[in-house]
Formats: sequence, C-alpha cells, structure tokens
Amino acid sequence: MGPIEERITRKITEAFAPERLAVINESHLHASHHGGAMSGEGETHFRVRVVSEAFAGMNRIERHRALNDLLSQEIADGVHALALEPAAPGETVRW
Repeated sequence: MGPIEERITRKITEAFAPERLAVINESHLHASHHGGAMSGEGETHFRVRVVSEAFAGMNRIERHRALNDLLSQEIADGVHALALEPAAPGETVRW
C-alpha cells in the first residue's frame, strides 16, 4: 500500500467509521491515459468502496460530495480519478 492509498484509507476510516472499506489502486489500468502521459505506475486512480452508517439519509450526490471534500487534498496532490461507491448499511451493493 502506497502513501496516498494509506492517507485515503485513514481519512475515510476516521471520518466515516465504515463497517466495510476497500481502497483499490487502479492506476495500472490507466497506462497511457492522456496521450501516454501516465505510466500506469504510482497512485493516480482509485476505486473506493465504503459502507458506513454516516451515509444513511444521504442521497448519492451528497455521499460523493462528502467523500470528495474529505479527499480534496489528495485530488490536489495528483489523484486523477476516484471511482466512488458509497453505501449505507443494508443497501444492496454490487461488490
């Protein structure tokens, strides 16, 4: 686990106390993205799957905003893409 993945995991854990959390580095799937500018190495693309009681009563946009606000520094520091899959306990998820 790289330093950005660790920061994302820590921040989400502290802010949302998730009952399930998976932070998946998908950077290798994006080699040559942007005309070859990305090597596929490093920490630029992540999928975040999180189940937390904190999302109960929030709609999808509110959940995404909450996560994007929390991770704004990581985005500013070079995370190019976040695929967010937030859910409340008891909701059906595809994963």
